[in-house]
Amino acid sequence: MERTIVKLQGLPVDTFTFEEAVDYAENTHGQVITINPEMIAFAKKDSEFKTIIEQADLIIPDGIGVEIGLKILGHKVRRIAGIEFAYRLLENFAYNNKSIALVGAKPEILEKTVENLKSKINGINIIYAQDGYFQDEERVLNELKITTPDLILTALGSPKQELFNRKLKDMLPHSLTIGVGGSFDVWSGVIKRAPVIWQKFGLEWLYRTIKEPKRIKRIFPTLPLFVLNVVYERVFRKV
Repeated sequence: MERTIVKLQGLPVDTFTFEEAVDYAENTHGQVITINPEMIAFAKKDSEFKTIIEQADLIIPDGIGVEIGLKILGHKVRRIAGIEFAYRLLENFAYNNKSIALVGAKPEILEKTVENLKSKINGINIIYAQDGYFQDEERVLNELKITTPDLILTALGSPKQELFNRKLKDMLPHSLTIGVGGSFDVWSGVIKRAPVIWQKFGLEWLYRTIKEPKRIKRIFPTLPLFVLNVVYERVFRKV
């Protein structure tokens, strides 16, 4: 399956449907990035992060802001929720007897995540689990190199998880890495996902902001400025 890539604020985004993205990820190696407006804004200020995105092996449009931005530019690309994408891969990798590593979150959240995943996904083979509060990064990288998982999910927050996964890409060329943000919080049961109706209308970000008011600093003014920048790109640069 060949990739078809479009540009959003100068950054590449894959145009796969959910099922196509899952299929592609299962048959490739390297780094998957679940891109959102906050990451795009940061990439504009940080050349290293921008390069990591540009060199990623799959870039899925996570977040309604990215879908809206692409729509403004004339691209009919649907959002792929990173948490759902990663969970499907966990199920498929378990079915195919492939190994999995989890890195990130608080120790108690990681422990509960492992417990819940093992109870819900038949045959899941989690061979490595490390919370996100480690000081010795080289130790964790070396342990992952020794265990060589097929799939590595990192919940370290962006941009830390993308920087970490880029190092893994060089060390473990046959593994697949994905940054999953706060997914462990949800899988552990500590945080509940938005009701389906909120998800359907792309308002999961709003639901989480209502539940966690501190997130408002991350959303505003990043999201509205992102939309304005895309409109500018469309109108004045004739994209």
